[in-house]
Amino acid sequence: MNEAMDGTHAVLKFAGAPRSGRSHPGTAAQVFRGPERRRLSPLATRWMAMMLDEIDYGMLLLDGEGQVVHVNQAARQEMNAEHPLQQLGQELRARWPQDVARLHDALANARRGLRKLLTLGEKGEPLSLAVIPIGLAGEDGAQGTLLMMGKRQVCERLSVQWFARAHGLTVAETRVLEALCAGLEPREAAEQHGVGLATVRTQIGSIRAKTGAESIRDLVLQVAVLPPMLGRLRAAA
Repeated sequence: MNEAMDGTHAVLKFAGAPRSGRSHPGTAAQVFRGPERRRLSPLATRWMAMMLDEIDYGMLLLDGEGQVVHVNQAARQEMNAEHPLQQLGQELRARWPQDVARLHDALANARRGLRKLLTLGEKGEPLSLAVIPIGLAGEDGAQGTLLMMGKRQVCERLSVQWFARAHGLTVAETRVLEALCAGLEPREAAEQHGVGLATVRTQIGSIRAKTGAESIRDLVLQVAVLPPMLGRLRAAA
C-alpha cells in the first residue's frame, strides 16, 4: 500500500465548494465553514481524514481519472497481497482476472453518476464493494468515486469485546458471546470451552439480563448493528 499519499489534499479537493461559488446541501464545506461557503481550513481537512480512519469499513477515494488519492486505515489494514483489490502506486486493480472488467465498468459508470454494488474475489472469501460517485460530473475538480468495502463477518471480534465491556460482562460471558456471534449453538460453545451445557445456558441468561436482550438472536443483532467506529480499539489490540 502507498501510505504516503496526501489524504488531506484529497478530502479538500472533493469537499470544497464548486468554483461557481454555489454550494449544495449537506456538503462538508457548509458543515465546517457555515454560510460563507469557503473551502475547508487545513485543520478541518485533517479532521475529515482522521474521521475516515475512525470508521471500521475500508474506504478508498478515487479522483476523476480513477487514481487513488486517499485510503483510510481500515482499508490499509485489509488490503494485503491476497485481497481482491490491489493498489500499485495510485492505480487500483482487481487481483482476479474475472473481476477486472467488472471493476473497470463500475468505475466508468461511477464517473457518469451511477452507483454499483459488486461482489469481488473468490467464493470462499467474497468482498462486497459499493462504488459510489462523489461530487458532480462536469465540474472542474469536483468529480470523484468512493469505494466502500463491506464487512467480512457479521460481528467483528473487537465489536464483541467492546460490547461486552460496555455491559459489564465477565471474561467467561464474553467468550460465550463471541461463540454465539460466530454462529455457534450453545452446545457447541460448551464443547469449545470444555464446560457443561447448563453452565453455558446460565451464562447466556446472565448476558441477556445485563444487555436486555430478549433472545440469542436479539443479542447477536445488538452486536451486529454497533456503530462501525472501532479503529482505535483495533489499533490498541
